[in-house]
Amino acid sequence: MTNIDICPTITASNIDEYRSQMSRITPFTKRVHIDLADGVFTPNKLIDINDIWWPGGMIADLHIMYQKPLDVLDSVIALHPQLIIVHAEADGKFIDLVDIVKSHGIEVGLAILPGTDVLDVKSAITDIDHILIFSGNLGYQGGSQANLSLLAKVSAIKSLKPSIEIGWDGGVNLSNVRQLAEAGVDVINVGGFIQSAQDPAAQYWALRNIIEEPNNA
Repeated sequence: MTNIDICPTITASNIDEYRSQMSRITPFTKRVHIDLADGVFTPNKLIDINDIWWPGGMIADLHIMYQKPLDVLDSVIALHPQLIIVHAEADGKFIDLVDIVKSHGIEVGLAILPGTDVLDVKSAITDIDHILIFSGNLGYQGGSQANLSLLAKVSAIKSLKPSIEIGWDGGVNLSNVRQLAEAGVDVINVGGFIQSAQDPAAQYWALRNIIEEPNNA
């Protein structure tokens, strides 16, 4: 399972928090998941899009938890991340967003909340690169529980598009990371378990070691 990414998450409400969280993960990760929230789609607002950045050479996935993602699309595209993820439950015509983002050479992802069925987004799956199964607390870091019943969505998604990259967001820890990997999740986004640790690098490598060790059961 060496092709699976453990991707640290940044969920910051201001520049100081953002800088601190980024500095904690920069020494050991090549890919970061950055949460952005408008305080409308989510119960709280996170750092402004214009204040985010990431080190050169790092791959950034931007998770746009906005009710109207099209309103901020130009600002997000200007940052030129690897991947832009918006929510299926947000406003606007998703196909319009896909066409705009892909015209700039950026990949497109769709996040689905626990109550959203895979069949609800079937028509969009053929046009996107990534789908994020969300099992966390919108706009908050840590404290969420991984609802592993949502893993049933992985096989449903793969049956529609085997090549699509599948992400997971919410409640990842040492006790469930292997189950997520074995279920077919490609990108395991990890927030509080890494960011709140005394030694973030040690927690990151502990997760990596679990998914990379042989299963002798």
